[in-house]
Amino acid sequence: MQPPFNGIRSVALAAAAILAAVTAAYAHHGWSWTQDGFFELRGTIKAIYIGNPHATLDVDAEGEAWRVEMAPPSRTIAAGFTEAVAKVGDEVTAIGNRSVDQAEKRMKAVRIIVNGKTYDVYPDRVPPA
Repeated sequence: MQPPFNGIRSVALAAAAILAAVTAAYAHHGWSWTQDGFFELRGTIKAIYIGNPHATLDVDAEGEAWRVEMAPPSRTIAAGFTEAVAKVGDEVTAIGNRSVDQAEKRMKAVRIIVNGKTYDVYPDRVPPA
């Protein structure tokens, strides 16, 4: 018969592993890494990725390489933004929240404007007009 301590330890380790996984997923999908207040980035699209876990644009803004994260693919596509509506070299405006780490050239966009069309990938977070 196994001492009860080993069973308790196994349960505690499993619970800790689940908690760590949930915390990592929440941190990744949340907005905790972004600043409060809206940020606007204008530049030229260098790469487009519509895939998991989030669609992204790589943007050259005044010689600096930025990563613009959008919503997960299904939500980004539902907003009308697909690889067919923009191409490398297009001018883009991204509105959203930048990273709290000022050295990191990364933002999470709620709105993308390209070729005169607006795509609200997080319409519930779009700044008031």
